[in-house]
Amino acid sequence: MARSTIYRVTFRRRREGRTDYHLRKKLVSSRKLRLVVRKTMKHINLQLIESKIDGDRVLANASSIELGKFSWKGGTSNLPAAYLVGFLLGKRALAKGLKSAIIDLNRYKITTENRLLAALKGAVDAGLEVPHDEKVLPKGKRISGDHIAKYATLLQKDDPSKYQAYFSQYLARGIAPEKLVEHFEAVKLTIEKEAK
Repeated sequence: MARSTIYRVTFRRRREGRTDYHLRKKLVSSRKLRLVVRKTMKHINLQLIESKIDGDRVLANASSIELGKFSWKGGTSNLPAAYLVGFLLGKRALAKGLKSAIIDLNRYKITTENRLLAALKGAVDAGLEVPHDEKVLPKGKRISGDHIAKYATLLQKDDPSKYQAYFSQYLARGIAPEKLVEHFEAVKLTIEKEAK
């Protein structure tokens, strides 16, 4: 009599490399709110999620698309934008009485001072309690876009044509990239006053 082998097909999202089910089980089993940070090529999205047996519920969310409402004219996927989205989500969460969460970065590779951690720092600075190590978070000057402003100043002196090409979106929105730090601080104050 021939013996058959049993082959178990893994979950589709696991095969596609989109979900780490072992990590997800640990996060959901903790019964704490999850601060979910996701990035695309053009935007940063944050959600505060509560896991239930019948499914996940989004309690608060913020996206870099919304930064335009607060007069943000910079890029929507850079370090300053990520921080502002985290700050916005933190303010919204506190307004709803949500005070703590754990971070859920799914399958992203973590390097120090990246956009995902800038979003985490924004949420923490807004007052949300999230366990983290201070060493990996971006420093204040990078968060405010100082590195972008310095590069723009240098490029404007050395090669004006490259400056126009690299920062065309900033210039089209009506902001000089050299003034990004001041603009960042103004938008952060606006979010602090108006975020709901």
